[in-house]
Amino acid sequence: MTMTSAPLLALAAALALVAPALAQDASDAPAPSADGAQKISVLVTFGDEPCPESTGDEIVVCAQKPESERYRVPKELREEALEKKANRGGAWGAAVEDYDQNVASVGRPNSCSPVGSYGSTGCLAKALREWYAERREIERAAKDD
Repeated sequence: MTMTSAPLLALAAALALVAPALAQDASDAPAPSADGAQKISVLVTFGDEPCPESTGDEIVVCAQKPESERYRVPKELREEALEKKANRGGAWGAAVEDYDQNVASVGRPNSCSPVGSYGSTGCLAKALREWYAERREIERAAKDD
């Protein structure tokens, strides 16, 4: 490398580092600080409670619910709990059988588990059990309709 090409290489390297910064426009500028940002309050009032008034840069979003809902679990969560309870119901014997098939059998012959040397032999049996259970549900739903 000669003495005249070294400064040119340094200049080219400096321009290569600065070029992306020069290519940015004002729309890529960082967002302004939170000092001038608006405050948004979202709240729920019950019964005859008034919604608070907004002040200055504050935006107030207020939902009104009946007084009977004040100390209750929200309806969405209640429905979710009922769905879980309906799916979980059944006899203790069925729960024990389910435990025996899914938890206690890991590593045993015909277990369909990656744990242990017998895991692969039970995968077909497990798939068939699931298929038969699904068919029973479909038939039960067809009878109910």
